[in-house]
Amino acid sequence: MISLIVPIYNEEELILELIQRSVASLNLTGQDFEILFIDDGSTDKSLELLLNCQQKDDRIKLLTLSRNFGHQAAYTAGVDYAAGDYVALMDGDLQDPPELLPEMYKMLADGQLDIINGYRKSNASNKSRNICTRLFHCVFGNISNLKEVQHIGNFSMMNKSALNAFRQLREKTRYLPGLRNLIGFRSSILKYQREEREHGNSKMSMKNLFELALDAIFSFSKLPLKFCLFMGVLGIVCSFLAGIYILLSKSFGLSPLGWSSTMTSIYFLGSIQLVFLGILGEYIFRIYRESQNRPIYFVREFYNKNVNAAENE
Repeated sequence: MISLIVPIYNEEELILELIQRSVASLNLTGQDFEILFIDDGSTDKSLELLLNCQQKDDRIKLLTLSRNFGHQAAYTAGVDYAAGDYVALMDGDLQDPPELLPEMYKMLADGQLDIINGYRKSNASNKSRNICTRLFHCVFGNISNLKEVQHIGNFSMMNKSALNAFRQLREKTRYLPGLRNLIGFRSSILKYQREEREHGNSKMSMKNLFELALDAIFSFSKLPLKFCLFMGVLGIVCSFLAGIYILLSKSFGLSPLGWSSTMTSIYFLGSIQLVFLGILGEYIFRIYRESQNRPIYFVREFYNKNVNAAENE
């Protein structure tokens, strides 16, 4: 069976089209399937529409979270509850075309691969966001040990072996494309054109994307700490050279008057120290969050007509 996991947050305008296209695409695989929607604290009619659709098709299942836990947590909940031998992840905004799901399944079915990642050839959405996204992927691909994550997002499919390994990763700071790459299973890419969003507005603001980028960088790279070390060494070298300059200036009577040089040095070193504290604070906060060991999400209710029918019998 194939499980398609789709997080939903206030997407009432496109749910019907999303279900129609997803069902039509999964039917082409010739396999049994389920579509597991994760309602991540929606405040519009998304939940009502999904429940109405479930009454017509029991292959639609719905997991509602107690509040909005975020995109990555919603995907994690879906992975934990998925019952399929193949599990696909897809955003709920229809920018990732569900019509590619049969091809992903076909690439996995012969057993030569474990994970298929959707590779974005280009993105038809906001240009400024595209520039930021490309910049992030370029930086992240070079500073982390995960060279195959550039232009790869959540859109993917994995088999049971990869899924079982993926489920073992329980850190609270989550970046799913990086985690899929981290488990090290045989993977390939499927290139596609990311479509423009036709209905509603993106629920991932620039602030959310920036926070996700920081989570990815601090989780998979030690470059920020290396940057602190580099700047510290650079500060020592600059101070040493400045000391030599001051001694030579005094010897030749060229020493500058006033406190401008002193204050400049103080502000420079103070700024470096604040940057260091900020970087260390990011790591300490993530360590603290892991040490709290709080659940990644809380489930309010799981709507599964098949399970309810079996319990009634």
